[in-house]
Amino acid sequence: MMATQEWSARRLLVSLLLFGISFGFVEAAVVVYLRPHYAALQSSYYPERPEGDLFPLLRLEQLEAAGPMAKRLLAVELAREAATVVMLAAVGLGLGRNFRQSFAAFLVAFGLWDLCYYLFLKLLLAWPGTLLDWDLLFLLPVPWAGPVLAPVLVSVSMIWSGTLALKREAQGKPIQLGAAAWSAIIAGSSMIIASFCWDCRNLMDGGMPTNFNWPLFAAGEALGLSGFFRALWRSRAREA
Repeated sequence: MMATQEWSARRLLVSLLLFGISFGFVEAAVVVYLRPHYAALQSSYYPERPEGDLFPLLRLEQLEAAGPMAKRLLAVELAREAATVVMLAAVGLGLGRNFRQSFAAFLVAFGLWDLCYYLFLKLLLAWPGTLLDWDLLFLLPVPWAGPVLAPVLVSVSMIWSGTLALKREAQGKPIQLGAAAWSAIIAGSSMIIASFCWDCRNLMDGGMPTNFNWPLFAAGEALGLSGFFRALWRSRAREA
């Protein structure tokens, strides 16, 4: 029985790996198609913008002045981002046999997708130049932005914690996330999101990114991981 569970866990992880690699490529390919369109439009408003830079962002009135196609593409992009999150959640729901497994599978899928996305961007566009280059991460409900290193660290944390949770599920030793652990994880995640959205008003007004709020980001990472470690420690203590 244990061997069967371990085989199922390995098959699950292989499935998530294949999904993350392929979906990461699809996401990077979309950027390859979109960037030339918006780059030409950005250059018309910001002629001194270095080639390949994502900032400053186009303001809404600039998009409106560019014609209906520009606004239509923005609407499509917003819908695509929402669909991306739904797709990642669907993978977790489809592969997990319970909520714990589904959540862990979602974490692994999300982290692998994000890491592979940046890997394929590097291969296809030779971008980012460094992990400290700023990226536009998300647009809903406001622009999220930050150095590439920040989402990479989040993705590594998600892959590690999700993989460990799935491994313990296969061993029949699930990590029980209690109220305190969930509170820490949710609060930490909210702080990380806040750090990405910290400069959104400036970006929406066509400004260049300012210093990233690393202290808030680091505090969110530490708080979220502490909640996971607490649940892991308590689960191991119950086994002793």
